[in-house]
Amino acid sequence: MMVNLNINGRVVEVDADPDTPLLWVLRDELKLKGTRYGCGAGMCGACTVHLDGEATFSCLVRLGEIEGSSITTIEGLSEDGDHAVQQAWIAEQVPQCGYCQSGQIMRAAALLARSPHPSRQEIVEEMSSNLCRCGTYPRIIRAIERAAREA
Repeated sequence: MMVNLNINGRVVEVDADPDTPLLWVLRDELKLKGTRYGCGAGMCGACTVHLDGEATFSCLVRLGEIEGSSITTIEGLSEDGDHAVQQAWIAEQVPQCGYCQSGQIMRAAALLARSPHPSRQEIVEEMSSNLCRCGTYPRIIRAIERAAREA
């Protein structure tokens, strides 16, 4: 089945089974490796992308459900890495192993797009669906607070 998608501002045509998870289309068909596979069950958040502006687990979205949708991956968040969240991530030295970070950044960016000055509680609640096995949660929270201040 041919499906048209808008990925990072570019229209692409993908020929894949409509039941294929978006995650695999991004990684295997389009070679966008920044979106990570973590669990495949929507439990960790490593695969978070923006689907029509909303943070979404790409492992749970089937290709046949998103014809014509706008998808932003970590590669499309900023051409040169100057998004406020990316800059705050560097300033606060958030990553440890780094595996979950693209999903964390994408969820944080969606939060700030929706709520430019969230409270600490709102940040904690929003980010609770994305896991960090290294436990860098305090740095993640500080980075989001910094991005909100500096944006």
